[in-house]
Amino acid sequence: MQMIRAVVRPEKVDEVLEALMEAGFPAVTKMNVVGRGKQRGIKIGAITYDEIPKELLIVVVADKDKSMVVELIIKTARTGDKGSFGDGKIFVSPVEEVYTVSSGVKETDAGVTAGVKP
Repeated sequence: MQMIRAVVRPEKVDEVLEALMEAGFPAVTKMNVVGRGKQRGIKIGAITYDEIPKELLIVVVADKDKSMVVELIIKTARTGDKGSFGDGKIFVSPVEEVYTVSSGVKETDAGVTAGVKP
């Protein structure tokens, strides 16, 4: 399994979430975050804004779905035809196991196993 963390513009979040839902990936964690990219923030006149508001979306998918989900996020989060600075970043990391807290069920790419006993 793969964890996909996408940092996107706040105005693009609803569009990305809708696209993920339509593609069959409804389980998403969303957080408000602030940060800056390579451009070191935005300078307007004499003021530099180096903490730009963004949204962090986290989704865990099967290995086979990783490329499709990454492409979907890029397509929907990008501004304009070619994109622009500040559109965001996507980070992909491997996930070995997932546990559901309420049931203790363990999930891996190989499938679901019985719940963990307390």
